[in-house]
Amino acid sequence: MPDPGSGRVRVAVLISGSGSNMAALVDAARAADCPFEVALVLSNRPEAGGLAVARAKGVPVAVVDHRPFGKDREAHERAVEAVLAEHGIEVVALAGYMRLLTSWLVRRRRGRMLNIHPSLLPKYPGLDTHARALAAGDAEAGCSVHLVTEGVDEGPLLAQATAPVLAGDTPASLAQRVLAAEHRLYPQALADFCRSLRTPDA
Repeated sequence: MPDPGSGRVRVAVLISGSGSNMAALVDAARAADCPFEVALVLSNRPEAGGLAVARAKGVPVAVVDHRPFGKDREAHERAVEAVLAEHGIEVVALAGYMRLLTSWLVRRRRGRMLNIHPSLLPKYPGLDTHARALAAGDAEAGCSVHLVTEGVDEGPLLAQATAPVLAGDTPASLAQRVLAAEHRLYPQALADFCRSLRTPDA
């Protein structure tokens, strides 16, 4: 692990799809005063569209395909961890990484793994968050950044942002509005978290 007083925090962003939140993090890291750098984008799917986005932005990429590991999720995670260690990764940011993590990786990266979830947790952990918010008649939706623990979307909250629910919203239209909020929230929350790592007594 790099010395806490040195440089910017080395972050790996884990994706399974298009990687729009990953792109927001990479763009934020270009700011001179950003406390983190995206040192790696890793996907469990070779066909993930976000890999091409990351390459175009000049970020190193890696693929650890989960399929050859079958149902042995820990073996897959051990392979992922080996790549993270090889790149000197300090903090892991999950961004649409569609894998249920085992306790092995969660413990390995405890307190250094973040996730963004498209609801105002503790409301609506898991999937179908926007349809559930609409079905409940909620006046607002939003997103949450939290630390990853063994429970699904149960870790300590770091930051939240709201988005209004409008008349006539569908799950798709609400999802787009929440995603725009995610793109603003995640870079700021990750920056605050990484800054706290470098100044633990602040």
